[in-house]
Amino acid sequence: MNITVEKQPKCMATVSVEVPADKVASERQTIVSGFTKEAKISGFRPGKAPAKVIEKRFEKQIEEELYSRLANAGFEDAIKQEDLKVISVNISGEPSLSDDGQLTFSADFILAPEFELPEYLGLEIEAPSGEVEDSEVEASLADLQQRFAEFNDVERELVEGDFAVVDFTATTDGKSVSEAIGKPAGFLEGREGHWAKVEEDSFMPGFGSGLKGLKVGDEKELKLTMPDDFPLSDVRGAEVVFDVTVKEVKEQVLPELDDAFAGKLLPDKGMDELKDIIREQLVTEKEKMVADAKVNQVVEKLSEGVDFEIPEALVAQEAQSNAMNMIERAKQQGMTEEMLVEQQSEIADSANQQAEMNLKTNFILQEIAAKENIEVSDQDMIQRISGMAQQANKPLKKYIKELQKSNAIQNVSNSVLIGKAIDFVVEKANVKEIETTETDAE
Repeated sequence: MNITVEKQPKCMATVSVEVPADKVASERQTIVSGFTKEAKISGFRPGKAPAKVIEKRFEKQIEEELYSRLANAGFEDAIKQEDLKVISVNISGEPSLSDDGQLTFSADFILAPEFELPEYLGLEIEAPSGEVEDSEVEASLADLQQRFAEFNDVERELVEGDFAVVDFTATTDGKSVSEAIGKPAGFLEGREGHWAKVEEDSFMPGFGSGLKGLKVGDEKELKLTMPDDFPLSDVRGAEVVFDVTVKEVKEQVLPELDDAFAGKLLPDKGMDELKDIIREQLVTEKEKMVADAKVNQVVEKLSEGVDFEIPEALVAQEAQSNAMNMIERAKQQGMTEEMLVEQQSEIADSANQQAEMNLKTNFILQEIAAKENIEVSDQDMIQRISGMAQQANKPLKKYIKELQKSNAIQNVSNSVLIGKAIDFVVEKANVKEIETTETDAE
C-alpha cells in the first residue's frame, strides 16, 4: 500500500491510501470465497455455486466488505507508520477504483494533541483546614432558626429586619421597562405580593432599605440604578423607578434555640445532639471543600504549565454539552427564557472556555496516567458503575446494558482513569494549610 499522511493544524490529518490492483484482486477473491461457502442459491449445492454467480448476486455486499477491509487495513498501517494517536476517523468521500484495478481512498483523522508534560510531581498548593469551629456550628443553627421563623402581622412602621409585602411597578425613562427595551423584562415588569426584607442589599441594593419607615397603605417611589451584573443587560447602569405600595408589614419572630426546638427537628433529641449532627454535616462539607480546592489548584497549575492545540470538533461537542447544563441550572435558579436569550452569547463563550479547559486537563491527565502506569481495574469499573446505577435508581444489570447499548462504557472508564490520575497528582503535591476567612467559609 502507498500511504500518505498530511498533518494539519488543530490536531487534524488527512490520510490517503492507494491499494495496488493485485492486493485488491486478492482480497476480493478471499471475500468471494467466503460468500461462496455460506451462500444458499437455488439450483446449486452449498459451496458449489460458480464465482461469477456469487459475484453477481452479492455484488453490493462484496464491494462494501472489500472497501471496509482495505480501508481498515490501510488506516491501521498509517497509524503504525506515523505513530499516530487517533481519536476518530472520518472517511471522506467514496473510494475510487481505477480502470487498472487500483483502489484509492482517504480519511480525515482527529489526533490527540502532542505536547511535553509539565512538572506534575510536588506541586505547591494551598488548602484551608478541615476542622469545624464552634462559630460555624452556631452560624448553621442561626440559619435553621431563620428557616423556622414565624411572621406576624404588625400595625407599625417598617424597621430593620421586618418583611414588607408589596406591590410594585417599574419604569425607566418614563416607560415600562419592557416597553423601553422592546422585549419582556421578566421581574422588572412588576409584581404583586412580593416579600422584601428591610435591610441593605435585600432584593437589590436600595430596595429593602428604602422601605424603612413605611406602614401599610403607604406608597413610595424608589429610584435605583441597576447594578452592572444585573441579569438583564439592557438595563445595566440605567435608573429604574419602582412605584411601591406596602400591603402588609410582617415582624419576624425567631424560635428559641433550646431542646424543644431541637425536638421538632429530631424527635427525642436535644440541642446537644442537634449540634453534633450539624458538626458532622459541616465536617463532610468541609472535607469536600478542601478536596475541591486541591483539585482546582492542581488543574490550574497543570493547565498553566503547557500549551497546545485541541481538536476543534471535540471542543464544539464539549461546549454544546456545557451550554445545555448551564441553561438547565439557570432555569432551576429562576432565570426566564427571555433572560437566557439575552445572555446566550455570554453562555456560549463561557461554555467554550470551559470546554477547552476540561479537554486540555483531560489530555494532560491521560498522559500522566500513561507515564505513571495508572490503570483502571475491573473493580474500579464495578464500583463506579454501581454508584451511577444507585444514583439513577436503576438495577445494576439493567444500567450496565444501557451503558453498553449507548457505547458509554469507554467514557466511564476514561472518567475513572482521569479521576485516578488527578488523585495521584494531588497526593504527590505539597499542601500548605491556610486560614479560612468568614467569607470563604460562607
